[in-house]
Amino acid sequence: MNYIRWFFNEVRQCRWSYALVLLCQILMVAFALGYVWLSKRLVDVAILHFKGVPNEKYGLAVYAAAFLALSMIRPGIVAVKSYYQSKISVSMANRIRLRLFDDLLHLKNEYSRKYHTGDMLNRLQVDVSTVSNTFCCVVPNLFWAGLQFLAAFVYLLQIDARLAWILVLIIPIAIFGGRYVMYRVRNLTLDIRKSDSEVEAHIQESVQHIMLLQILEYTEASSEDLEELQMDNYEKNMRRAKFSVFARTLIAFSFTIGYAVAFLWGIYGIAGGVVTYGALTAILQLVGQVQRPLVQVSEQLPTLMHCTASIDRIEEIEKLPLESSDEQHFLRGTAGVSVENLSFRYSDGVDDIFTNFSFDFVPGSKTSIVGPTGRGKSTLIKLMLSLLSPTKGSVSIYSADEKVRASESTRCNLVYVPQGNTLFSGTIRENLQMGDPHATDSQMKEALYTAAADFVMELPSGLDTQCFEAGGGLSEGQAQRIAIARALLRPGSILLLDEFSSALDNATEDLLLQRLTAKLNTRTMIFITHRGRVIDYCDSVLRL
Repeated sequence: MNYIRWFFNEVRQCRWSYALVLLCQILMVAFALGYVWLSKRLVDVAILHFKGVPNEKYGLAVYAAAFLALSMIRPGIVAVKSYYQSKISVSMANRIRLRLFDDLLHLKNEYSRKYHTGDMLNRLQVDVSTVSNTFCCVVPNLFWAGLQFLAAFVYLLQIDARLAWILVLIIPIAIFGGRYVMYRVRNLTLDIRKSDSEVEAHIQESVQHIMLLQILEYTEASSEDLEELQMDNYEKNMRRAKFSVFARTLIAFSFTIGYAVAFLWGIYGIAGGVVTYGALTAILQLVGQVQRPLVQVSEQLPTLMHCTASIDRIEEIEKLPLESSDEQHFLRGTAGVSVENLSFRYSDGVDDIFTNFSFDFVPGSKTSIVGPTGRGKSTLIKLMLSLLSPTKGSVSIYSADEKVRASESTRCNLVYVPQGNTLFSGTIRENLQMGDPHATDSQMKEALYTAAADFVMELPSGLDTQCFEAGGGLSEGQAQRIAIARALLRPGSILLLDEFSSALDNATEDLLLQRLTAKLNTRTMIFITHRGRVIDYCDSVLRL
C-alpha cells in the first residue's frame, strides 16, 4: 500500500498529462483490435473476390482504405505518448530529486554524517531516476498490457472459446514465475544498490583526493580497490541476471507452446472446414496480443522491484528528522554566548565530551579556545550553531535585551568560518553572494579588505575570477581569506573562526587580525586556534 500511495502522490501533480498517456494506450489497444478485425475481413473478402463473389471488390477497397488509415494514425499516437512520457518522467525526477535534496540540506547534523556522500549521490541520481522511469513508463506499459490482454482474450472468445481457454491455462505458469521473480529480484536489487553506493563512494573520494593519492603513491592500490568493488558489484548483477533470464526463458517457453497450439488448431480447423483463412489470421494475431502483454509483464516485474527498493532508500532519508523551520530570531545589538552546565556525548560515543561545563562568551569579547585535538573545540562550536543538541544543560544566545536558547532560528546571529578550503566552483562574486545574495560590489570589496583578501581586485577579472572545485586556481591561503570575506557579509554579531588562519604566513595573519579587530571591534569573536599570534589579540583564553 505504501508504494501505491507513493505512486498516486507523485502522479497527482501531473495527472492531466498522465491521463493523456493512458488515453493513448487505450487507443493503441483499440487500434490493435481494429487491425485484427480488418486483417480477418481483408483475407476473407480477398478470397471471396478471387472466387468471383459479386460486389466484394468494392468492399475490399473500403477495408484496404481503413487498414491504411489505421497504419497512418497509429505512429502519431505513439509519438504523442512517447513525448508526454518523457515530459512527465523528467519533471517527476526533477521534483523528487529537488525534494530529497532539500531534505538532505536540512537534515539534523547527527544524522547527515552517518551517510557517505557517494551513497547520497547514488540515491539522488540512480534511485530517483528508477522511480520516475517506473512511474512514467513502466506503469503505463503495464496498464496497456492488462487492457490488451483482456480485450484480446474477449475477442478470441468470440472466435473460438475452447482455444481461448486452452491458452489461458498457460497463464498460471507465467504468474508463478513472475511472483518468484518479484521476491528474489527485490532482495538482489537491495544488495546491488548498496554495492553501487560503495563503488560511487570510492570513486568520489579518490577523485576528490587525487593529489594525495599521488603523493602517497597509492594510485595503483586505489585502482585495485575499485576493481575489487566492481567485481563484487559484477557478481551480484550476474546473479540477478541469471535468475531473471531463467525465469523469463521459462515463461517464453510456455508462450511458444501456446502459439504452436493455436497455429495447429487453426490448421486443423481449416482442414475440417470450420475455420476460415481470415479467422486463422485473426487467431494468430490475437494469440500474440494475449501472450505479448504477459511477456511484457514478466520483463517489467524486475523493474518494479528495482523501483520498490529505490522508494525504500529514498524514504529512508525522507523519514530522518529535519532541522526546525522556525522563523529567524535575530537579536539586536552585539550578542554573546552563555554555556551553562553543559554535558554532551555523541550518540555513538562512549565518553562525555563535556560534563557540567559552563562559560560566558561576553558580548563584544574576543576569546581563544585552545586545547589538544579531540577535547571538543569544534563540538562546542557546533553546539553554538545548533548543529548538535546538548545532552544536558544549555547553550544560549543573549544580548542586553534578551536571552534565548540556541536553536536553528538563532543561527542567524552567528557567522562561522570553518577550517580548510570551503569555496564552491563558480566566480568569486558568486561565492561571496552566498553570504549575502544582495551584497553590492562596494560591500564585497569592503569585506575582502577586512579579510585581507583585497588581492582579488588586482586579478584580471576581479570579482568575476573563476574558482574551480574546492577553490582550484587559488592558493590555500587566498581561498581561506575569500571564505572569511564571504562570512563577513553575513549579518550576525558573533564570529566563530575555526583555525581560520592555518594556511596564512605570519605577516598575512597579523594583517588579517589587525583589520578584523579594528573594523569589527564591537562584534563577539570566538577563535579555535593553536597559534599564539591569535591568542595575543584576545581578551580571554578558554583551555579545554
